[in-house]
Parts: sequence; C-alpha cells; structure tokens
Amino acid sequence: MAKAENKTRQTKLSPSAFIASIDHEVRRADAFRLLEIFKDVTNLEPRMWGPSMIGYGRYHYKYESGREGEFFMTGFSPRKANLAVYILPGYVGLEDKLSRLGKHKLGKSCLYINKLADIDESVLAEIIDFGLQYMRAKYETWDV
Repeated sequence: MAKAENKTRQTKLSPSAFIASIDHEVRRADAFRLLEIFKDVTNLEPRMWGPSMIGYGRYHYKYESGREGEFFMTGFSPRKANLAVYILPGYVGLEDKLSRLGKHKLGKSCLYINKLADIDESVLAEIIDFGLQYMRAKYETWDV
C-alpha cells in the first residue's frame, strides 16, 4: 500500500506577490507586517505552500501509521476571515504567552487573529520562536 503524503507542498509562487493580490487593505498590510515579523524571528526566507500558506523552513515527519512527508516549521495564512498563524507543536506550555498576547482564538496548531492591532507583536514573536525551537529540537529540519 502506498504511503499517504501531505497534499500541501512548497511552490515557486512569490509570497510578496500573493500578499499584494489580497483585496482587503488591512489584511494585506498585516500580512506584509507578518512577513517582517517572521523574517526577524526565524531568519528564514518565506516560501509559499499550496495556494495560500506562507511557510518558513521545512521538517520531515513520519507517523506510526506510515504516513510521512515534509511541511513548513512555522508560518501563516492571510485568510478572508482572519490571519492564521501556524505554531506546529500547538500551544501546550504557552499559557503565559497567550494570556499576554491579546485578542485571539486557538485551533490545534493555528492561532487566529482578526488584525495585528488586536495583539502584542512582541509576544507573537516569542510564540513563533518557541514553536520554531521546538520543531528544530524534535524533527529533522531544513532552513529552506
């Protein structure tokens, strides 16, 4: 039986061009600001993953089921409804940082923010760095 792979893959699309195409003025400006924040924290170049996710670095995963693949270590997506920030280890142990962040909602590995004006950007940077360091310690990673 063939191993299932992640359908979302790195593409050659330009993250800046993707963000420039966003109609919503605040979402577009926030996405450009997130490019800066992620660059400062990760010191990695952004890459598009699928049509709408901007990721930083890569890691290899392999589940007990045999499913394996590669995905970005951290990233974000400027969605129509909100900004989704991907902190792949999730948010266990981040209660203090999340309490200082500002207005947000959580998914399993997603942090949902309506607009950057609602949060403390320095706390967001702490959260991104925590997730990145976790991924580097736990998985085989690449800084591309």
